[in-house]
Amino acid sequence: MKILKQVLGVDVAQKELVVTLGRLNEDLSYELYSYSVFMNTEKGFDALLKWVKNNVDQTQSTRIVMEATGVYHQKFAHFMLENQFKVSIVLPNKISNYMRTLAIKTVTDKTCSEAIARFGLERNLDDWNKPVDAYRTLKQLTRERDQIVDDRTMTKNRLHAEQCEFSPNQNTIKRLEDLINFLNQQEKQIKKEINEILNENKQVKEKVELMSSIPGIGKLTAVIILSETNGFELIRNKKQQ
Repeated sequence: MKILKQVLGVDVAQKELVVTLGRLNEDLSYELYSYSVFMNTEKGFDALLKWVKNNVDQTQSTRIVMEATGVYHQKFAHFMLENQFKVSIVLPNKISNYMRTLAIKTVTDKTCSEAIARFGLERNLDDWNKPVDAYRTLKQLTRERDQIVDDRTMTKNRLHAEQCEFSPNQNTIKRLEDLINFLNQQEKQIKKEINEILNENKQVKEKVELMSSIPGIGKLTAVIILSETNGFELIRNKKQQ
């Protein structure tokens, strides 16, 4: 029977790639016919690539489908794209909503990879392209800043608690104040680097300025939204916004 579509559904974790191969036949029936687990490392990628080639019809293209979760999918996505596969990266809420429509009694890594494979077989997905370098760097910087802000908030809470002690330790207070100042300087440096990137990339800067002209959206928020979506590449309709 003729194969209309082949999909590798990938459930990505920090250390593992749980994968399921599926195919859509010309009578519109689908099969989930092969399952495996590989390490989320370059060695694991090589083994997975060999496994895929041995288990698919190489006269047909195979689409790789995965969720956009954290950072653990990025190296694998780049690897498969460089090896001439079509790659689709889907927002997690779309997969979650889809899984609710399936009769899945127990959610495991395997059932997630099966659901992702089915999703890829049933939907016409867009091709994922490598992020624009500017957006990739901006995402790294804004996430670093978020961590600094969280650390500073925790440090300020510790400082407040220490100052409220009956007999505060002045050395501890000084160290906490120094740490807050250090974090402030780090945040200042990150904002400087963000501005430098925007000044070097006219198109990205124009998008940031356009977004930040919307009431309630500041410059930093605009940068975060654009960098996390690769300039809205992952946003295809109003319901995803």
